[in-house]
Amino acid sequence: MKGDDALLLVWPFLTGLLVLSTHVPLGRRVLTRGIIFLDLAVAQLAVLGVIAAHAFELGDGALATQFAAATAALAGALGLAACETRWPQLQEALIGSAFVVAASLAILLLAGDPHGGEHLAELLSGQILWATPAQAGRLAALYGPLLAVLAWRGARLGTYGFYVLFALAITASVQLVGVYLVFASLILPALAVRHLAAPAALAGGWLLGALGYAAGLAASLLLDWPAGPAVVVALAVVALLAGTARTVAGNRRQR
Repeated sequence: MKGDDALLLVWPFLTGLLVLSTHVPLGRRVLTRGIIFLDLAVAQLAVLGVIAAHAFELGDGALATQFAAATAALAGALGLAACETRWPQLQEALIGSAFVVAASLAILLLAGDPHGGEHLAELLSGQILWATPAQAGRLAALYGPLLAVLAWRGARLGTYGFYVLFALAITASVQLVGVYLVFASLILPALAVRHLAAPAALAGGWLLGALGYAAGLAASLLLDWPAGPAVVVALAVVALLAGTARTVAGNRRQR
């Protein structure tokens, strides 16, 4: 990889680190709460908002699109929070239902658009390779306060507070990195460090996530692969290697 080529990865990588800054701690909470597919559902709701803004020509520019995405994600998140409060035993089924309905509505809205398939593919796979300093700056401006609230309130956020914070974080990331990479960033590092206590788990999750983003972006540039799927696969490989190393180390200690 030439130096000029490597420079192309600077802003995508920094954007990935920003995404990990919120998604690793949120992913740990998702695993703890047992609502694994919440991220997919909320991300798909945000995508539905983006597609609705496009289909109904609700406004031009990134601000109108972001508002539509945030509105859809927050409305869905608040609805799911209410469901968890009232029917906790049905929450995973309701989350899955929300995801499939939102995905189906998105497809229906794009049915008459000749470029609908391409638009949907971009929202699923993301465009992290083309992340700009301005996009990274906007992400940092939102994630700073979200991280402060998460550190301040922690487990005291409550059901509604957690869902709202989660929806805001997902809405900000999904248009940049796509639905698949949002899920991978939340769940894979959190799975790899689930056995560790909070401080070590956060540090380990961020480190593994950073390695996955670096490897995936490098592979994307070298092999001309789509960046989002390449990072997803890299995150999976890194998480698997970390889990294997822990198992091997545990077996040696038992001998």
